[in-house]
Amino acid sequence: MKEVAVIGAGSWGTALSIVLADNGHNVRLWTRSEKQAETINETHKNTRYLSGVTLPSTIKAYSSMEQAVTEASFVVLVVPTKAMREVLPALKSYLEKDAVLIHASKGIEPETHMRISEIIAEELDNKPVVCLSGPSHAEEVCKQQPTTVTCSSLHMNLAEEAQDLFMNQAFRVYTNPDLIGVEIGGALKNIIAIGSGMTSGLGFGDNARAALMTRGLAEISRLGVKMGANPLTFSGLSGLGDLIVTCTSFHSRNWRAGNMIGKGMSVKQTEEEMGMVVEGIRTTKAAYQLAEKLNVDMPITKELYAVLFEEKDVEEAVEALMGRVKKKEVEELMTGAVQKEGRDPLDHMEP
Repeated sequence: MKEVAVIGAGSWGTALSIVLADNGHNVRLWTRSEKQAETINETHKNTRYLSGVTLPSTIKAYSSMEQAVTEASFVVLVVPTKAMREVLPALKSYLEKDAVLIHASKGIEPETHMRISEIIAEELDNKPVVCLSGPSHAEEVCKQQPTTVTCSSLHMNLAEEAQDLFMNQAFRVYTNPDLIGVEIGGALKNIIAIGSGMTSGLGFGDNARAALMTRGLAEISRLGVKMGANPLTFSGLSGLGDLIVTCTSFHSRNWRAGNMIGKGMSVKQTEEEMGMVVEGIRTTKAAYQLAEKLNVDMPITKELYAVLFEEKDVEEAVEALMGRVKKKEVEELMTGAVQKEGRDPLDHMEP
């Protein structure tokens, strides 16, 4: 039995708390809302985020960071990217020296273009961190439906500790040493999910969605490899796997947001209607900036940026993508032949 602090009482933080409690650990779930903490402790429910789910009694909610974190041997960060720099200084004051830090957030910070692990390193004096990512809807995880995810870190012994912490019969955890690839795949799939929701909102079918996902994965891979990721990662759980689950399910808040925009709602109206952070909107801005900076061709991201931040009409964005000059699709991704010949597996990718 471990003492585990989970920082962030949204749907995903709550679902991971249930996994940890099911594994026999004492879980301290932190929320900034004193009222939410009281409700969780009194009713064993987090109705706003996971309606109809009863939480194990070994989950205790706190609005005090000190009470949540002190003496915890594992700390799991599950807060939106934009909240990281606000939460981390408060966490730093009470974090145990030997505590294993795990983050399960997905995003890139605009302007700085930092991944989550880089933000944490900057705020917490380069403390080692593990990233937990992969295809996982909170609504299914809390019901113990089969789920597989990935743990990654620059310190693989810590990734393996996190693997042991979370692993059970319903929640299978793999490890992957490619921290850049795992974080980039988890972040950028949210952009493509917004696009997938938009196509559905416009009334398009499976053909359009399949095209968007396939070309979206090409964009993710191009940027990821440029940043130093292993291209193989993008065919795995935190790449293709997460892309599939986020682009095809109503559970995905990024898909739902895109769907609303595709049906004619403004970005502001959509965010107000959602009532939760739509991480992919902010990540679109960061990825667009990164693509410009690194000279990486990302046409889908570029058009979505224009829709989300420049008020471009959704249908015009789709027409711009479909009307691009003709290309060849010779994507020799991750094939043994390409790698043996010593070429970059992405040399022949066409946008």
